[in-house]
Amino acid sequence: MATAPRKTKKSLTLAVATPVAPKGRQKLQTAGSDEKRERILKAAEALFDRYGYASTTIEQIVQALGVTKPFVYYYFRNKQEIFETLCWAPTEACVTVLDFAADDPRPAHEKAIDGLQRLIAATIAHYPAGFFPYREPQAFSPAYLKASREVAQQFYQQFCALLEEGRASGHFDFRDARITAQAACSLPGFLYNWYQPNGKLGPAEMVVELTDLASRVLGLRSSAALAPPPYRKRSTSKAAPAAKDAPSKRRKSAPSPSSTAA
Repeated sequence: MATAPRKTKKSLTLAVATPVAPKGRQKLQTAGSDEKRERILKAAEALFDRYGYASTTIEQIVQALGVTKPFVYYYFRNKQEIFETLCWAPTEACVTVLDFAADDPRPAHEKAIDGLQRLIAATIAHYPAGFFPYREPQAFSPAYLKASREVAQQFYQQFCALLEEGRASGHFDFRDARITAQAACSLPGFLYNWYQPNGKLGPAEMVVELTDLASRVLGLRSSAALAPPPYRKRSTSKAAPAAKDAPSKRRKSAPSPSSTAA
């Protein structure tokens, strides 16, 4: 991920190529198939979250659903396909947060902060599946990892371009755009270590808190720091010359007690 950021003011839209298309044994789409597929994904998500990828089996998924194995294999080829399908939805939601409309009139720094907020919100909204890629990167196929790297690279190109524009306009203060971008985005990335939906802060409050912290990583300058000093009109009237003190006669000081003690 060492590609230099694109410096352009044109709208960049991320093309997301889905690496996972659940195959299973289903040949044609039927009524209710999406709902059944979602049932499988929901049950598997809870098991992956509780036991981890390696310790979760198709048999456990089947038991949680109260169905037979052919039911699951009709929609998904294997456990890995279920896991990757679960993980790709939050990945797509996160890497497309900067796909603003071409006629969006907002300046770059506002888009960058908005994109960060949407990234954090998408990560939290897809709990716990959104955290699986950070917890268990070893579970993915080479094709999935390749696709993930490609969309991440495109995302950082978009983000770095916005950061560069924001720095040029004086709204951001940082040294290296790529390092800054990755540092800011690592805040939601490490949520898997400690985040709990029923924790001290609710999801909406957590989004606000993390967005504020990420904005500081970008070196977002306050409006007060950006505002020019207040204009003060110069007075055209000439100041009256200061009155000179009248010469005063110097009085002789009285001798000090120490000088008369001799």
